[in-house]
Amino acid sequence: MVEEIRRRLSEALLPVELEIFDEGHKHAGHANAGKGHYHVRIVSAAFAGQLPIERHRMVYVALDGLMDNGIHALSIDAIQDK
Repeated sequence: MVEEIRRRLSEALLPVELEIFDEGHKHAGHANAGKGHYHVRIVSAAFAGQLPIERHRMVYVALDGLMDNGIHALSIDAIQDK
């Protein structure tokens, strides 16, 4: 799943930095524990002029279909490239 997330975000947003962390281990004992919990840190010029909520929407659009099929939870740090 990490590689699919990386591929989609790289193609859609051309990041200068991209880190993806599988955080499923942090959710032991919770519903859906160990399944599809990820953190993304992405830096891209595509975020220029966008409010944080719009940056997150751009990430979700790039990951269309995965949010219902493989990703249970996603936290995002979307940063505008300087």
